[in-house]
Amino acid sequence: MEKMMKNNYFKIFVNVCLLTIGALVAAIALEVFLIPNTILDGGVTGISIIISKLAHVPLSILVLVLNIPFVYVGYKNLGKRFLGRAVYSMVVFSVFLHLFESVDAFTDEILLATVFGGVILGAGVGLVIRFGGCVDGTESVAIVISKKTNLSVGQVVLIFNLFIYGTAGFIFGFDRAMYSLLTYFITFKVIDFVSEGLEQAKAAMIITEKGSDLSKEIYSKLGRTTTQIKGKGLISGDKEVLYCVLTRIEVYELRKIVEEMDRSAFVSISDVTDIIGNHIKSTNKIKKIKN
Repeated sequence: MEKMMKNNYFKIFVNVCLLTIGALVAAIALEVFLIPNTILDGGVTGISIIISKLAHVPLSILVLVLNIPFVYVGYKNLGKRFLGRAVYSMVVFSVFLHLFESVDAFTDEILLATVFGGVILGAGVGLVIRFGGCVDGTESVAIVISKKTNLSVGQVVLIFNLFIYGTAGFIFGFDRAMYSLLTYFITFKVIDFVSEGLEQAKAAMIITEKGSDLSKEIYSKLGRTTTQIKGKGLISGDKEVLYCVLTRIEVYELRKIVEEMDRSAFVSISDVTDIIGNHIKSTNKIKKIKN
């Protein structure tokens, strides 16, 4: 038991360190490459940059304040663990933005700033996402909208960002808006690579002896239903196989749920390129779940 507790504390320490590094890298990308060249990030950070440049309010404060309602929505849908990691990531991110605010731009060559800023930003944000954190609450809200509409999470985020870049085009010029859009696509692909989420949708296959309990917990915590299949291992005997489709930001929570409820379970996560048919999106509690 003592060894297990030490391992848990070590995992928490490593996660905190990597969340901090990710937030640091993302802040450097913004303050040293992108913002000095008036290249915008997407999401809440992009809105914060626009307001900061127009109203001369510190970006670090805006990022923290404007993310509050988004973090609350994420907490309501993803739970307390998400809240703790998201708040920590955003606070650290905000602190680093403040620290690097007075640092001179690394380059004033717009194309270099766009490419390298996008790659570095994607690496930082991807690292944060991989370890369950969040520096921009847009995706957590996009998950909620996706569950109530026919739009995917990626489509919601893209629509939101296109609105931001369109607004930036009228304010700062459409050349800057186009460079910002290019940065967004670069960042998005690097985030995918770093966080191991090459597609927006993920499929999880869980082989367990506690299928019903796990299914209820997954639905309760993530609002995702599972398909239960009877299986039999060559050596381990009768098993239950759970199949669940979810988004990349929910993968971390799924892993934690399985670790807490059945450490002997086998979990496989794979990419989903297309979803055909009705995909359960509602997070309302099922009135009656079969035991």
